[in-house]
Amino acid sequence: MHSARERESAAPTGSAPASHRGGRQHRSSHRRVAPRRASRRRSAPPRRSRSYLIGALLAVGLLGSAPYLLDGGRSDASSGAPRPRSTLRVTPAPAPTPTPTTTRPPAENDIPSRGTGSFVTADAGGAKVGHGSRLLRYVVEVEAGLEISPTQAANEIADILAAPRGWTRNQAYSFQLVGAGAPHDLTVKIATPGTADALCWAGIHQDTEGEYNCEVPDGVVVNLKRWVEGSPTFDGPIHDYRALIINHEMGHFLGHTHMTCAGPGRPAPVMMQQIKGLHGCIANAWPYDKDGRLVSGPNVT
Repeated sequence: MHSARERESAAPTGSAPASHRGGRQHRSSHRRVAPRRASRRRSAPPRRSRSYLIGALLAVGLLGSAPYLLDGGRSDASSGAPRPRSTLRVTPAPAPTPTPTTTRPPAENDIPSRGTGSFVTADAGGAKVGHGSRLLRYVVEVEAGLEISPTQAANEIADILAAPRGWTRNQAYSFQLVGAGAPHDLTVKIATPGTADALCWAGIHQDTEGEYNCEVPDGVVVNLKRWVEGSPTFDGPIHDYRALIINHEMGHFLGHTHMTCAGPGRPAPVMMQQIKGLHGCIANAWPYDKDGRLVSGPNVT
């Protein structure tokens, strides 16, 4: 985005079983007048009848408690009527269905604001691409502790630089990915926002605000947030946006300055700061069009 040359700057309530207090049934206080002897005979039932009565009351009491005993301690008193015995069965609760998990891209909150500050160099290499006389050998480094494979990132960057519409169209330069320990001309670093800010400030005294990438004297710094999330102004696959990052910052390394939109409906120059708005242009990740012509626009002064 920024060039070293420009210096921009969240109680179950179980219902207790209802208690039923049994009460005696009292006879009516209005009785007919009868001879005293007859009254005595009727005042107390025979012992056998009394035993039958007690047994009947006990049976009623047990039956009354049957719903409570058969239904695991639950009372149906609140329903107004006991359920028929045939319905008093325990149905096992179905096992919960596991919620399927899906793979998703990391969200913004998954991106650490700052990392270790140390880097792992990709153990990768490739052939020379392009026909330019000046060979630029580069290594790719990823900040330690991130869930990004340095080798995969390096191969993706190599594919971007080797693309027919990439900077290999420039007849002055060619590119080659080299591994750790090999001589190289520049380094492409992928770093957390905080580390990227520190590197950009140290290299070109520019505040990248935890959001942007930059080109520094010894290479390119890619903000992890942009590498993972892309940009809201860029409607396309994440690989295409990564191509825009690499092509824009490599363009600065090759000496190109910022451009702006050449007109509504036209492709945005790769040297345009497209994350800050397209101004009528169409998002574009490549320096050259399909016919090999450089996509350009007015220089930003």
